[in-house]
Amino acid sequence: MKRIILLFLPVIIFLSTSAFAEIKPCDELKAEIDAKLKAKGVKGYTLEILPADQITDQKIVGSCSGGTMKISYSRNKE
Repeated sequence: MKRIILLFLPVIIFLSTSAFAEIKPCDELKAEIDAKLKAKGVKGYTLEILPADQITDQKIVGSCSGGTMKISYSRNKE
């Protein structure tokens, strides 16, 4: 009996934690990232929401919509 419990315990833990994982809307995550950058005093940047399959060499700072969209960060040239 103990072996059965020990065998299924990792599976149960994995399923319970993935059930609580939240899929954030892209606009909400972008706003959170923007607020953190502004709080750190970062200026002259652009955040863009792009489909994950269109990412080439952009710097990715977030993933949303279950991984189908990515948030890219780029510095504005001054």
